[in-house]
Amino acid sequence: MSTTLTLKEIEQQTHNVYRLVFDKPEGWDIKPGQAIEMKLDMDGWRDEGRPFTPTSLPDWDHLEFTIKSYPDHDGVTARIPKLTSGDKVMISEPWGAITDHGPGIFIGAGAGVTPFIAILRDRVRREGSLDGSTLILSNDTADDIILHDELVGMPGLSTIFTITDEKTEAYPNRRIDEEFLDEVLHGWREEFYVCGPRPFEDDIKSILYKKGVPDEKIHCDH
Repeated sequence: MSTTLTLKEIEQQTHNVYRLVFDKPEGWDIKPGQAIEMKLDMDGWRDEGRPFTPTSLPDWDHLEFTIKSYPDHDGVTARIPKLTSGDKVMISEPWGAITDHGPGIFIGAGAGVTPFIAILRDRVRREGSLDGSTLILSNDTADDIILHDELVGMPGLSTIFTITDEKTEAYPNRRIDEEFLDEVLHGWREEFYVCGPRPFEDDIKSILYKKGVPDEKIHCDH
């Protein structure tokens, strides 16, 4: 069953990331970190669904999405910059296993950070601090980091950024692999949250299994 939303506001946040604000359906219930499937309510696009995670919190009076546009892909995200207030989308019921299981290690790539944003925002609001949590995030370039300033400013959250497609003094030019995780982590007993492209998630999960992390402490959607 799908629900139709009306776009209220769209704002460009980085060179390819957009903040979209929609009206919120009455009685809508979604846990921070869960996703929906979104389809554009336009001719030729109603069968093209893509998963996105709201970055808004459950008690907000609107739904917010932070979406990275891929203009070289002729798909839903390439259409995002062309949307205007009043346009409509159709969304599915919420789904997904990335929900809050307490402090832990959040490992993401690119737009894979978006499920973490609502979880971290919600916990800051409830507990005032993210002590015991670390965000490890990989991006192609420094300009690709979504909500960089907000993430760095979250109280108690340790942030570690890596860049793969450019060299900069600000961040290491490295992939998140076993060697990197061995260097930055102090153990493997925490809760682990993993989100990114499917090959990235599979690689990280393989590392975690190798280190003895049990399946119930690994939270991802694949």
